[in-house]
Amino acid sequence: MSMESSLARENQVLSVFDFDGTLTIHDSFIPFLRFSFGKRAFARKIARLAMPTLRCMRKKLTRDELKEVLIHTFLTGVEEKWIRQQAQLFCAANWNKLMRPAGLLAVAAEVNSSAEVTICSASPAMVLEPFAERLGINLIGTQLEVVDGILTGKITGHNCRCGQKVKRLESVYGPLHNYHLRAWGDTRGDFELLAAAQDPHWRHFHPTWKKRRVPMEKLRMLRLDP
Repeated sequence: MSMESSLARENQVLSVFDFDGTLTIHDSFIPFLRFSFGKRAFARKIARLAMPTLRCMRKKLTRDELKEVLIHTFLTGVEEKWIRQQAQLFCAANWNKLMRPAGLLAVAAEVNSSAEVTICSASPAMVLEPFAERLGINLIGTQLEVVDGILTGKITGHNCRCGQKVKRLESVYGPLHNYHLRAWGDTRGDFELLAAAQDPHWRHFHPTWKKRRVPMEKLRMLRLDP
């Protein structure tokens, strides 16, 4: 890369938004599953996660492993086409009550400023695609394995959280230090992303009382030991 193109890239703003809890008022994947499968089927399937959830609480199962159990329980053998259809319906039915107005304004402002804008989320990309399309921005999310149009119930690669967010961003955009990185997040799963950003925003769209626990010391430690 020439010096001119390198400098041009460094002046390019890359704006990255977490989705669940940042642009939305709460998690979207569990509500999506309830919406798609209906209350009875959802209750029957979610009951199977009681023991795995307890094991996770006892630190005998990681959050990523619990996520894999959830996906396996609900999505094994399900048609990809059906999930995409349900995602469109879910987005249309829940947009107004799920999305944070301040978050929508922030995304629009980044797009209008000519920044490169993307969602980077641990939720399945297949579920969030209608939201990203409506926002007019890119999307990086957890990938679900599909064989012959049928979901296998497995994740392709890794759950897109913590350090994986940075790795996935770099796989798409290249080294992040080549950009002016702006990032928005609200949980432990966003720490590495926020630590990589020159302009990090912690719970930026949350009520004031939820903004008090700013993990700046942890972010500083991650910057020192990436």
